[in-house]
Amino acid sequence: MSNFYWLTEAQMVRLRPFFPKSRGRVRVDDRRVLSGIIFLNRNGLRWRDAPADYGPSKTLYNRWKRWSDMGIFARIMTGLATEAPDNKTISIDTTYLKAHRTASSLRFGKGGRGRLIGQTKGGMNTKLHAVTDTSGRQIRFFITAGQVSDYTGAMALLNDLPNAQWLLADRGYDADWFREALSDRGTRPCIPGRKSRNKVVSYDKRRYRRRNRIERMFGRLKDWRRVSTRYDQRPKVFLSAIALAAAVIFWLCVLTIVSYHCAKICNGHFL
Repeated sequence: MSNFYWLTEAQMVRLRPFFPKSRGRVRVDDRRVLSGIIFLNRNGLRWRDAPADYGPSKTLYNRWKRWSDMGIFARIMTGLATEAPDNKTISIDTTYLKAHRTASSLRFGKGGRGRLIGQTKGGMNTKLHAVTDTSGRQIRFFITAGQVSDYTGAMALLNDLPNAQWLLADRGYDADWFREALSDRGTRPCIPGRKSRNKVVSYDKRRYRRRNRIERMFGRLKDWRRVSTRYDQRPKVFLSAIALAAAVIFWLCVLTIVSYHCAKICNGHFL
């Protein structure tokens, strides 16, 4: 059992406000079921291969599918992210997530057109558009087909961006309309100009180095097998896998550790 992932009671206290209300029969142990869902997503296992410690695999799958359809996992991530905002400098970028053959069948008869999977040089992919805070933690995101441009992601995320002093992005986001939109929001863009520009665009090179934090965020997300390789055909379910990974990596565990250390300091353990 020590090799398996288990949510602590302190983590469950922070998660319960985002759970849907139980109607009718009482739900099966939330801690056991959610721990199993996290374990399977992190290791990319089939639901039928769930360890017996987490209970019946059908229970895990039904909870995962039902809460994904309800948007519970996305609500958990966004809810935890609002508990400790740090949005002085935000970053925006994209990354490719490889689609497994079980998810990449694009025959129109099976709904392939709406799966948000597209053909790129690297094969069949889904593109993740994400925004991170000053510390490199994911706060906003959505997915598109792999061939969709970064401009589309920037346009979709623009109205949902938090109030920030700076926005860091690579030259793929160098567009006059995007810079003007950020200025209207009171956010200063730190974006290098495209090489095709006739006029050189000045930007803070020292501040721009901090953009590596969003690249590290993508790397940590891809440590979760079910995120780096898309097995799910339905975009909403795959979006839930990304939200769950981000919640556990960047918000649930980190804030719990911080709270634990703060409590020890208050009790005089570090004095």
